[in-house]
Amino acid sequence: MDDEAAATARRTTLTVLLGTALATVAALTLVPTGTGWRWGAPTAELHWYLTGLGSEATMVQLVGNLALLVVPAALAVLRWPSLGRAARLVGVALAAGTTIELLQRVLPLGRVVSPLDAVLNAVGAITAGLVVTRVHGWVRPVPRKVPG
Repeated sequence: MDDEAAATARRTTLTVLLGTALATVAALTLVPTGTGWRWGAPTAELHWYLTGLGSEATMVQLVGNLALLVVPAALAVLRWPSLGRAARLVGVALAAGTTIELLQRVLPLGRVVSPLDAVLNAVGAITAGLVVTRVHGWVRPVPRKVPG
């Protein structure tokens, strides 16, 4: 397989894996648990997290929110290396976390809409993206076919 074919195969594989990861995120966050929605006041949720660090339920929520976008972020940075730049990564990660919460608000899923969850999702994604970017030799620009 020549370099161009290998690069195309790599991009295709990463795109399929990213689509699968995003479908998993959708399944985890957009499956109805009732009807309507509830507001998760950021200060109340922050208090819940900080006072419940010894609780298994709190830690599951905390780790789950931090981990939710780790795989999609890592795959996206591998697929589009320019996303590894901190400013772009922060913007995309915050947009992704916010989109999840907005969908939970506008769809009748019976979910808690939480700005803090969006921030935790973004922190996990940013961390994953930066780690992938820094791992030696992993993130290289994928050659593109230049017409002509």
